[in-house]
Amino acid sequence: MNKVIFGNCQNMSELADRSVQLVVTSPPYFNAPFDYPGLFESYGQFKDLMRNVSKELKRVVAEGRIVALVVDDTLINGEKYPVVADVTKIFVETGFKYRERITWVKPEGYIRISRRSGVLLQHPYPMYYYPDNIQESILIFQNGVFDYRQIPEDTKRESEIDLVRYQKEKWYLSTWNITNVLPNNGRLEKGIAAFPSEIPFRLINLFSYKGETVLDPFAGSGTTLKIAIELGRKCIGYEIDLELLDVIKKKLRVDQQSFFGEKSHFEIIIREDAKHLRTQLQTKVAANQGQA
Repeated sequence: MNKVIFGNCQNMSELADRSVQLVVTSPPYFNAPFDYPGLFESYGQFKDLMRNVSKELKRVVAEGRIVALVVDDTLINGEKYPVVADVTKIFVETGFKYRERITWVKPEGYIRISRRSGVLLQHPYPMYYYPDNIQESILIFQNGVFDYRQIPEDTKRESEIDLVRYQKEKWYLSTWNITNVLPNNGRLEKGIAAFPSEIPFRLINLFSYKGETVLDPFAGSGTTLKIAIELGRKCIGYEIDLELLDVIKKKLRVDQQSFFGEKSHFEIIIREDAKHLRTQLQTKVAANQGQA
């Protein structure tokens, strides 16, 4: 059964060894002023989280299968933290193979402008250059060596990738041009740093077969889980913030009948280590925006 576990993903005791075929997730951005201000006491605490999660993923991910992380360097009070490099180092030290890095490029004009580039306009001299960021990294790690012979031919045919879309949308490039989720007030994920569904759509198609299990250890609003179900995969999500329970249930249509009369069945587990974070973080975001 599909599962959503509310609790800290540094402990995935609900999952058996080698039981997951693909991980697609976006860890919390380190203390990002618009999304997670003050979530971590220090950058070292953030790295400890990623190190502990990588060890659990090393245990639960099947031999040869993929972990895909959407991450980006973070600028806090003028200091830039090398998140991409540090996360890569952590996963390699845990024993994963560094397979690929895809650059997700967001369209200019659809981003939260940092106003960093405006410094040069005020001071048009060398050393005043600070570019605005319109990209994030999708890091691809592999847990050992994949045996292509283990997949039955009928499963391969059922999971065949749409080559027309693959070529038209240029999935074959190491840069993906995808519009990010805009912070509209009316969207279900208001106040949540959700990534666009196109990212898990591509990754699930490219790195898993129908009927396999997709895990998102930082489930957020449940975008990865939703796309996994739509693509005929099973899914498991961990989310520490219990305040996202209703958002996840709505997005995944838990216990709601579809147009065809079917229900989306989920087992929802609430552990003692689940927290209430959303209100606290949104209060900090509102305070920071008011001071801007």
